[in-house]
Amino acid sequence: MANSLSRRNWLKSSALMAGGLVAASGTVNTLTAAPLNKAPSAAPEFLSEQDFLRQLPPTEMKARLSANENPFGPSPAAKKALQDAIDGSFRYPMGSMRTLATKIAESEGLQASNILLSSGSSPLLQAAAMHFTKGGKSVISGDLSYNDLPGQAARYGGSWIKVPMTPDLKLDLDAMEAKVDSNTGLVYICNPNNPTATMVDTAKLKAFCERVSKKTTVMVDEAYIDYLPNMADVTLMGGVKAGQNIIVARTFSKLYGFAGLRCGYFVGQPELMREISAYTSTGMALSATTIAAAIAAYHETPFLQDALKKTMASKEFLYATLKKEGYEYIPSSANFVLFPIKMAPQQFSQEMNKRGVSIRTWTYGGKDYCRVSIGTMDEMQAFADAFKQLS
Repeated sequence: MANSLSRRNWLKSSALMAGGLVAASGTVNTLTAAPLNKAPSAAPEFLSEQDFLRQLPPTEMKARLSANENPFGPSPAAKKALQDAIDGSFRYPMGSMRTLATKIAESEGLQASNILLSSGSSPLLQAAAMHFTKGGKSVISGDLSYNDLPGQAARYGGSWIKVPMTPDLKLDLDAMEAKVDSNTGLVYICNPNNPTATMVDTAKLKAFCERVSKKTTVMVDEAYIDYLPNMADVTLMGGVKAGQNIIVARTFSKLYGFAGLRCGYFVGQPELMREISAYTSTGMALSATTIAAAIAAYHETPFLQDALKKTMASKEFLYATLKKEGYEYIPSSANFVLFPIKMAPQQFSQEMNKRGVSIRTWTYGGKDYCRVSIGTMDEMQAFADAFKQLS
């Protein structure tokens, strides 16, 4: 029938409503037309986390410490929920999407219309890059920060303004604010930051968001906030509740152990969530099994505390290893550690790979750095054994 929605459009419309979002009359057509898979090839100097993982050797590693994964999860409750959901997975998970969005919203004192779900943060970051760079707008970020969204912005016709870090490798909020102008589409703040694992002062960040969000949208990527003992004090969720023009990005990929299951979400003002949803399939990218696991895992305090405790033990082991070998490191507020190395980055990475350990390297400010993700104690021992041969 001419007035009937196609099955694909109906699914996309339902996905929006499952997150508490009411699809406007033109939204479905916009979704259909969104160029989800037409991004040009990345520039040679741009290497995203996903691009890096695709280049990993296919052979089994002793320790994959290059992707900031949680090796202790997901929880038994999440695994059971995932398995139990298989029998009902022949149906589209509309009801369970609403349940997950509502559960997150209620925990944060918000409405389901503030939540935009997807399969991990990556599709949402891509959608944000497409939305906020329309008309050649710019994205401002730290120079040594997570480059997925700002790198995508450059690919979609916008510009990427990189702001150097402070001497202690923290995001320079004052310098970032000074770069905001009429062409700024988005300011991107990763806190705790990746790959430095540093944090900005909470009071200063909240004041920054309140000021700058009156000029342009600010995104605070809180992918690693679950690793903080005082996350309720640090989060910018309060800014969303206050009606500010900010987005908080969260993911189940880190402490929850869902890196392979894929579940993430944006939190922001309902109208902004509707606008971004036009560039991604949002909730329909989530499987029934992943949603069930996320519902079971969300704020599962005993498991999260245990995973955090194990992470801290492995981190202390890594600190001790680096100190023993005469290396300094950047104190970490996340599940990875950045430290300066004495070997050329590519050579260091290759030599570690030969010894069965994958890590990541960067060059910034004339110095070469290695980022080591926190693994199990056995994996950290594998790193120590390999590192001692090269240090």
